[in-house]
Amino acid sequence: MSGAVSLNYGEVDDAAALAGLRVADEMGARVFDTAAAYGGGHSEWLLGQAFGGRDDLVIVTKFGHRVDPGTRQFLDERLTPALIRETVDQSRLNLQRDRLDLVLFHVNDFDPAEAGFVFDTLDELRDAGIIGAYGWSTDHVESARAFAGRDGFVAIENDHNIFDRAEPLMAFAKEAGLISLNRLPLAMGLLTGKYRGGKAVGPGDLRAEKLDWMKYFRNGRATPEFATRLEAIRDLLCTGGRSLAQGALGWILAKAPHAIPVPGFKSETQVRDNLGTLEKGPLPDAIMAEIDAVLDA
Repeated sequence: MSGAVSLNYGEVDDAAALAGLRVADEMGARVFDTAAAYGGGHSEWLLGQAFGGRDDLVIVTKFGHRVDPGTRQFLDERLTPALIRETVDQSRLNLQRDRLDLVLFHVNDFDPAEAGFVFDTLDELRDAGIIGAYGWSTDHVESARAFAGRDGFVAIENDHNIFDRAEPLMAFAKEAGLISLNRLPLAMGLLTGKYRGGKAVGPGDLRAEKLDWMKYFRNGRATPEFATRLEAIRDLLCTGGRSLAQGALGWILAKAPHAIPVPGFKSETQVRDNLGTLEKGPLPDAIMAEIDAVLDA
């Protein structure tokens, strides 16, 4: 996936990002998710600026995709133990941490039969005290199952939201005692309601790209089938005075106690809205049943 493809959700403002991180900290957020590939390391750098030296926070980062820091495009580079070590060392510098709390393998579709060297390398890094624990950012049960028995393997990161329930993988994570970090908990922003009525994303936005896996957006606008499904459950998600995003995140909290949704943000307002979910709590059982009835009809 190298070339002139946007890897961002539009323009990113460092000052706004740092302000949002400070607000998240003040509101009690203690888990932050990033990756070596995000912005060619810039996302890690921002977290390092905000929280370098803090040992009361859990920082999750990921490796496996090499991105040119200048062009912020993927590089075609074969994964090796040396490259894993190099990436982890760079992440430590970016995040201003001697030891990384949790490191996830970031190649979703990597063949688990060929991935032994990846987790052997992570075991060595863990034994050396360079990382605390590890896991896999994958949507495939067989990938998680192949390595979940290792002592250092404690988490997966997978798509999980009201439209993508990932039931087999979520069930396996619960059975195996794994944490499930949920990417796309707001379906790339669709579940915020911001893109109602055919509103388009801004310039330089990943969601406007023509990518095989891009299902929630098409040509920069909410995919009609998902937009229609959202309208059908809008009022249910907003129960109890919740915002639409709070309802979508509250659905995850009700559905899977072992899940940690990791919504992104571009402003302090979004941070306050996302974390406000904790005050509202999980969606009530009756509302969950109504949502299931509507979506399964």
